[in-house]
Amino acid sequence: MPLIVVRPPPPGVARFKGTSPIWQKKMRTYHRVMDVNKDGTVSWDDFKDMARKFAEIGHLDEQQQQEFIQQLKYVWENNWGASDDPYCFITEEALLTSMEHVVNTKDLAKKTDKFLPYLFKAVDYNASGDISVDEYKLLFKCLGLSEEDAVVSFNSIDVNGDGTITLDEFVAHGKDFFLTEDDSRPSKFFWGPLVA
Repeated sequence: MPLIVVRPPPPGVARFKGTSPIWQKKMRTYHRVMDVNKDGTVSWDDFKDMARKFAEIGHLDEQQQQEFIQQLKYVWENNWGASDDPYCFITEEALLTSMEHVVNTKDLAKKTDKFLPYLFKAVDYNASGDISVDEYKLLFKCLGLSEEDAVVSFNSIDVNGDGTITLDEFVAHGKDFFLTEDDSRPSKFFWGPLVA
């Protein structure tokens, strides 16, 4: 049998990211997560509702709440390609198109994790810098997801098995979720089990 050699693209020619089936499943899962009212599309109202739920937990001070809303607005406008128009509804296909652009645009790809620290801080009850599975369940509850999905996600990204996830681990896995197309990475379950 002949040896097949796969060569990387020539210098200056990058492989287009965001086309693999695993990456598309991850983005469809992300769409489902961000569809807070579960109506099949995502609107700015979903983002505002999510911000309200995290604010109600009470672990973000007023300044952090305002910063969180600004980060969500950045994600909505730059990653989702939308505006605060109340009649702007993003479908799964529209999100796939927008996120393909994001992961293939260096400056945007660097900022995919900007809102994640606020999610973490909102559920870090004692501001210890790490969260337990119970705190992770609260994160999923705010997103309208099940405790079972929270446990699956938590166990997959707690790669050292110490029963906690630090802020750095959380952000690293969250960013990896958006940027990697490697099916073996634990970050693929960052938002819970992938949609079929």
